[in-house]
Parts: sequence; structure tokens; C-alpha cells
Amino acid sequence: MKVAIIGSNGQLGTDLSEIFSAKHDVVGLTHADIEISDIDNVKKVFGEMKPDVVLCTAAAHNVPKCESEPDVAFKINGIGSLNLAKVSTDLGFKLVQYSTDYVFDGRKMKPYVETDAVFPQSVYAVTKYCGEQFIQNYCTKFFVVRVSGIYGKIPCRAKGGNFISTMVKLSKEKPEVRVVKDEILTPTPTREIAKNTLSLVESEAYDVYHMTCEGEVSWYEFARTIFDTLKLQTPLYEASVKDFPLVVKRPFYSVLENANLKKIGLNQMPHWKEALITFLKENYGATV
Repeated sequence: MKVAIIGSNGQLGTDLSEIFSAKHDVVGLTHADIEISDIDNVKKVFGEMKPDVVLCTAAAHNVPKCESEPDVAFKINGIGSLNLAKVSTDLGFKLVQYSTDYVFDGRKMKPYVETDAVFPQSVYAVTKYCGEQFIQNYCTKFFVVRVSGIYGKIPCRAKGGNFISTMVKLSKEKPEVRVVKDEILTPTPTREIAKNTLSLVESEAYDVYHMTCEGEVSWYEFARTIFDTLKLQTPLYEASVKDFPLVVKRPFYSVLENANLKKIGLNQMPHWKEALITFLKENYGATV
């Protein structure tokens, strides 16, 4: 199977490239190779390549920047998805598009399943949901995969790192660290998403999927586990979202239930704590 990965040098794209390369012929595409907001460019690239599967990790996901540049966010997250969907249908390849827990508003306070009503609260969330809708309505062979709180060994270019690298950095630079206890989600390593995506695309169960680790945790509890596992000595204190200026509206409860993966017997996601400790062992030399 010939697999094209858009954003192959990013946080998720790097792990997708590694995992898929073990079984399939992978072609990595960066922004220099393809412009998803230009349909003629998308047609040209994939018309020549003739992939069987396209995985798209490209997105405008700097959430505050999306607020100040909504036209750019929609061009990438909305129109980019529409272009990929149209070309996918024309050329017959499977399309995987990654989306976000931010399509929900968090008021349910119980894990969200794929059929729950969405209520995006920000420009970022609205444009990602537009992308989902374009793909579902213009594409015949699609997997829309919603993820949450992702982290990997390669830093996120838009944010300059991930939550774990930020905690380690702050523990070295600050006399104390404060992390919110009232924002609940399920942080998930990109490597686990890559492994589960591989199983999913080898099926033909086209649908919307949630793909996060099991369980739920506050950012404070997640940070506490990082500090304890890496034996970081800097004091870590609980904080509230009210203690920080709210730049963008976001859901304070965005736990996703992998209901559709479980329905087809393809949920391979570990518990968040198990996944985190494995990641810290492999990337930070943690000993537990």
C-alpha cells in the first residue's frame, strides 16, 4: 500500500511515518511539497503519486493565532480539507484527517462519543469542524480521527514543544510551577495514535473516530505524574483556569470515549498513565 503523509516532519507525522514504514511504502510530504489550500496543487501532487492512502496532519492549530487570523485558519483547516476530500473521491484513495476534542464545549461533563452534538467555541474549533463536515460530505473513503492533548518526541512546531517538555523546562527555570486542576481531558502520545491509525486504515470502516488513551485526568494530575516519575524537585501547585487570562474559549472537560473503535474491535489505546510512563521511560530515561 502506498501511503502519503502530509506534515510528515511534525509531531504526529513523524510517528505516523515510522509506524507505517514498517509495513507500507511511505511518502512524506511537508509544506514545501504540497499546499492543501490550493486544489490544483493537490490534484497535481496526488495525480502523479497515485497513493492508496493519504494521512493529513497539516493544520492551523495555534489556537490564539487562529482567533486573530480566521481567514488563514479556514483556508487550511476548512478549504484544505475540502480540497483533499474532492481529490480523494476523484482519485479513489482513502483519506485520514485528524481533528480535535475542541469541537465540543465541555458542558456534558461525561466522556463524549462520536455521535454527541458538537458546539465549537473558537475559530480553531469551528474551522476544524468545517473540515470534518467537508470530508464527510465530499469524500467516500474517509476516516475523521479526533484526538486530544497529544504529545510526541518531536516538538509541535506551532507551540514550540508539548506539555511534558514544557513541564521539564519550567521545573528547571522557575522556583515553583502551577498547573490547572479544573481542565479535564485524556492526553495521548502520538505513537499510540499512529499505531491505532495503522489498524484502522487497513479496514474499510469509514466513519468518525475518537482516538485517545483510556481514562481521564486534570492537567495538574498529569503534571504530578510527570514530576513524580522524573523525580523533579521543583514545587508543583494546583491552580484554576480562573487564575490565568482566558485568551480563547475552550472546553474545560473534553474527555473522548473511543466508542466507534470499540464497536469494530479496533480500540488499542492504553490507559493515559501507562502510556505516559512508557513515554517518559523511552524519551527521558525515567526509571520506575
